[in-house]
This record gives sequence, structure tokens and C-alpha cells, in this order.
Amino acid sequence: MAKAKTIYSCTECGGQVPKWQGQCPHCEAWNTLVESVAEVSASGKNRFSALAATGKVQMLAEVEAAEVPRTPTGIVEFDRVLGGGLVQGAVVLIGGDPGIGKSTLLLQTLAHLSSHKRVLYVSGEESTQQIALRAKRLALDAHGMHLLAEIQLEKIQAAIAQEKPDVVVIDSIQTVYSEQLTSAPGSVSQVRECAAQLTRIAKSSNITMILVGHVTKEGALAGPRVLEHIVDTVLYFEAIPIPASVWCARSRTASAR
Repeated sequence: MAKAKTIYSCTECGGQVPKWQGQCPHCEAWNTLVESVAEVSASGKNRFSALAATGKVQMLAEVEAAEVPRTPTGIVEFDRVLGGGLVQGAVVLIGGDPGIGKSTLLLQTLAHLSSHKRVLYVSGEESTQQIALRAKRLALDAHGMHLLAEIQLEKIQAAIAQEKPDVVVIDSIQTVYSEQLTSAPGSVSQVRECAAQLTRIAKSSNITMILVGHVTKEGALAGPRVLEHIVDTVLYFEAIPIPASVWCARSRTASAR
């Protein structure tokens, strides 16, 4: 059996070099090269050819500008940062610290949308029982919500093709892997490939795709920087520190009650 070829990929720009070096020659970032296994190029038709529709040159004045209909999520602030709601065929990336509330927010959103939309929640970090317990604690009416605990991309694609949902949540993109690649889930090549494939599905099937992303200790989204360029919208969840004086005031108020 031939030995797998090793390459080094930049976590900032996705560039690849055959040998490790301190600085990426593509984006000139320092200490961003990580070891990965070189993937063999597949023969035949490119899997992204469905998105490469033939276009024609047009005059800008001849293009009809129409407002894109948006679907409210049921959460006012979430709708505001999304520009009014979710758009069909759009891909949204949500990043934030662990435990900040990304999964809870999206569970509430899907519970609201499930009354008039087909929704699918794909979890790679929690079991369906854990998600059901959270929905029960939040007193959500989730009778129309479909759940799938899976991390293999090909099985997720099959479930989407079968269920034909309008909105899909992938929690999280760093846990998903494709069997076409030999690298581990969360690696640069896996995150880039899985995000690109899910984006292709969203665009070709007119599905709203919401990807949950982990963040590093520096506060940046984990994985290749190209991930933020693949999607249409990037949202960050940040915790706002509450001054000690406010906590003291709240404690005194609670004691008085």
C-alpha cells in the first residue's frame, strides 16, 4: 500500500505547501500551516459543475432588481441581524464560544419555523435525546421538527434529499466529515470540503442552510479562513460582561423580594 502524501495547509487562506515553514507563502501569515493528507483528485465531471451555469453579458440598467422575500425566525433581534429574516438558498454561518447559546437559539428558531416550514436539525455533537430534553426545558412545540444525529456528509446529503427541508441546521460544521477525504473531522480540508458541498446543496435546492462554527481561544472561527468567504452571512455571538455593581444591585433587589 502506497504511503499517503503529506502536505501543509494554511488555516487562514487554505493555501497548501509540500513542506512546513513558519510563514505561509500565500497570505504571509505566521504559524498557520497544519499537517494534512493530500487528497487524490477525482476523475470525471467536477462535482460543482451544477453551480457553474452559463451566463451572458448584460447591461446593468436592463437587470430587474427585485426584493428577495424573507422568512421571519420568530426572534426579533435574530431577524434584525439577518436583514429581516431567512432567505431561500442562503448559507448562514454562526460562530461563538461554547455554551453561549448558539444551539438553543437555533432550536427555538426551528421550533417556530416548523409550524409552516419543513425543517431539519442535524447534530454532530449531541444525541437526539439531549436535544429533546432541551426543547422540553424551553417548553417548545417541536412536533414538526425533524432531527438527525449524524456527522458523515454523505448520509446528511441523503437525508436532505429524502426529507426535502426548507431550512437545515448543521451543528456543527467542524464535526462533519466526508468519506471522500482521509483527514480527520475538523481539519482544514474536511471543513472546506463539507462547507462547499453543503453550500452547493443550498444553492441548487433553494434550501436555507445554517452552519454552526466553533471559535478558537483568540475568538476567530476555527478552520480555514475560506469558510467565511464560502457562506453568505457570518454572525458572531459574543458575551457581554456585566459590571459587578449591576450584579450587586440585582442581588439586593432579589433579596428584597
